[in-house]
Amino acid sequence: MNVFINILEQGLIFSIAALGVYITYKILDFPDLSVDGTFPLGAAVTAACIMKGMNPFIACILALVAGSIGGLITGILHVKFKITNLMSGILVMIALYSINLRIMTKANIPLFGKETIFSNALEPLIIITMFFVIVKIILDLFLNTKVGFLLKAVGDNEQLLTSLAVNKDKVKILGLMISNGFVALAGSIMAQQQGFADVGMGTGTVVMGLAAVIMGEAILGRVKLFKASTMVVFGSIIYKAVVALALQLGLAPTDLKLITAVIVVIALSVNSKSIKFNVFKKATLS
Repeated sequence: MNVFINILEQGLIFSIAALGVYITYKILDFPDLSVDGTFPLGAAVTAACIMKGMNPFIACILALVAGSIGGLITGILHVKFKITNLMSGILVMIALYSINLRIMTKANIPLFGKETIFSNALEPLIIITMFFVIVKIILDLFLNTKVGFLLKAVGDNEQLLTSLAVNKDKVKILGLMISNGFVALAGSIMAQQQGFADVGMGTGTVVMGLAAVIMGEAILGRVKLFKASTMVVFGSIIYKAVVALALQLGLAPTDLKLITAVIVVIALSVNSKSIKFNVFKKATLS
């Protein structure tokens, strides 16, 4: 039972980050690697605030703001400095490693004995669920607004926005800010749930987020009843369940990255409309 609850807790926390990855990967068509830096950024900001006695809920909000600033910088590098989307994310990710160390002053900060969002009488799962539900409702409502439709359009057809006299660069930057804000919020909650913040805790966030998005679509994609955000949370929980199962079967924690890679390969294969195994073509002689 405890394992199941832990899977739900971890899955729901990571669902918030996966929703951020969904915005860039599926909506903006933007391979944003800066999320590997904004996830620990959220944890670093939260840890620094909590160590100074700040209210942990306010620390979560500040973490979200910090992550949004990270997304803003990624967007500016891309649209203003004309740096490719992939390289923009990599540059911000690298820079944030040093910034996170500056904020934390050391590589790891324990939060045991400090007041966190889980210090009250409510069960951690209830608090995490409340955060996730709020984020999901806000995202669903936002995507149904005019700006939300513009955000979807910039990933599908940038020329359409240009023809409508809409600044596609501003829309793209907004999407990156929302995405990285969600990821940083997830990092903030994760640090408080685990009881520590670590500068390397964001490694592989983008890959795990993609795994959650792809798995959710592969399993629930044909059911029109579910929204995309619902598929993402379902994929996140399934991903965490698979990882937990692998650890229960005896695999070492050091194999988690290998497990993630295998899960992504399987998810991509299942989600593919047609898988062709004919690698070699028979040469024709004239």
